[in-house]
This record gives sequence, structure tokens and C-alpha cells, in this order.
Amino acid sequence: MPRFFSCLHQAGSNSTVAKTSPLEFIRQVRTETSKVTWPTRRETIMTGVMVVIMTTILALFFFGVDSILQAIVTALLKLAQ
Repeated sequence: MPRFFSCLHQAGSNSTVAKTSPLEFIRQVRTETSKVTWPTRRETIMTGVMVVIMTTILALFFFGVDSILQAIVTALLKLAQ
């Protein structure tokens, strides 16, 4: 067995993994979910509006940069003819 794989095998044999039952897992998930501070309806709507605004601003910015670069490339190609 190559040395790399023998190191992995040795490391894996000494480690222990905590095993939980599916019911215990679901119980833990419910406990952790109850600790989450969920956003209000207003906060969710405001966040969605901000995402739409920022996406629009970025789209316009990249459209402008792309248009400028296209004009530069077109001008350079006309000079080459």
C-alpha cells in the first residue's frame, strides 16, 4: 500500500464518530432552529427590494463598461483596415 494511503488508513482507524439516531438528529435540528432569529416580513421585503436595486445598478454599470470597451475595440479594428 502506498505511504499516503497507509497514513489515511491509520488516521481513520483511530477516529471515532458520534452516532445519533434519526429521531435524536431531528430533535437537535428543532432545538437549533428555535434559536434562530428569523427576519420579520418587512425586513424580508426590504432586503428583496435592495437586492433588486443593487442588481439593476450593477447591470447598468457593466452595460456601460461593456459599451465603452466595445467602442474602443471597434475603433482599433477600423484603424487596422
